[in-house]
Amino acid sequence: MKKNSINSLDPTAILYEDNHLLVVNKAPGQIVQGDKTGDVPLVNLAKAYLKKKYNKPGEVFLGVVHRLDRPTSGVLVFARTSKTLSRLNEQFKSRTVKKEYWAIVEGTKVPKEQDLHHWLVRNSKQNKSYAHLKEVPNSKAAKLSFRLHHSLERYSCLSVQLHTGRHHQIRSQLSATGLVIKGDLKYGAARSNKDGSICLHARALEIIHPVKKEAIKWTAAPPNDVLWKACVAADASTPSL
Repeated sequence: MKKNSINSLDPTAILYEDNHLLVVNKAPGQIVQGDKTGDVPLVNLAKAYLKKKYNKPGEVFLGVVHRLDRPTSGVLVFARTSKTLSRLNEQFKSRTVKKEYWAIVEGTKVPKEQDLHHWLVRNSKQNKSYAHLKEVPNSKAAKLSFRLHHSLERYSCLSVQLHTGRHHQIRSQLSATGLVIKGDLKYGAARSNKDGSICLHARALEIIHPVKKEAIKWTAAPPNDVLWKACVAADASTPSL
């Protein structure tokens, strides 16, 4: 992944903001929390944005509710209070959150829809998960379903719904099925994307607002390139979450 030179939160990336939540469209290449690269994480950029906008003294609280892999993009929710963080953590834990991902995979021989069930083993040293068809030692069940969203000349755009939340789950399960995400060298892509991203995007997220107690959904525009634009153009004719 290329070095991240972003040093401020782009206001156009903010999808929603109130006293309880801050929702952003994460760009590919941004890290959510700090890592060994030393790059400024998105949570720090968001804190700086809130501190400046509201002229807040001292440290700004902002809870990381969930994460997206560095080379991916899409909807990311932060909690602005500890109570919000606790309530959202419970929603993610109980799997009541509705998520839709888009993935552009290599090739055009793709089923119209399919359910995948694997057992994943995480290798922390390699930062990679391996998918098995049967349960093996140290494995965790991983389930997702996908449908063909749009066919391109050499690629296919999939709409993916996660039923479990595992490390690199979509990347690993799709690759094990012969559907490699464009640009994802770690999981078998033919070549990298120029910007170091992979074509995996957290397209939509729906939660129950932690205070208002009503469903709220956000949809994030994918990165601005020709393949993603083709997926967006086809979106009007496809069902939503």
